[in-house]
Amino acid sequence: MQTLKDVPCGQTVTVSKVNGEGAIKRRIMDMGITKGTEIFVRKVAPLGDPMEVTVRGYELSLRKADAEMITVQ
Repeated sequence: MQTLKDVPCGQTVTVSKVNGEGAIKRRIMDMGITKGTEIFVRKVAPLGDPMEVTVRGYELSLRKADAEMITVQ
């Protein structure tokens, strides 16, 4: 299974599962990242953290630790 952390720049993926538990999972879902949502990876910082993605028409910056909890296909 591939996570959002492993997706290269310029690629669009679909969320298959949001891992994690409690407040962290809730925060990711509150940002609009739910099962079936398309995510476009816009930029990744030179050291890999954070990464900028487009979700539901808006830009969002995610930490590498949060991106690792999002399983994509």
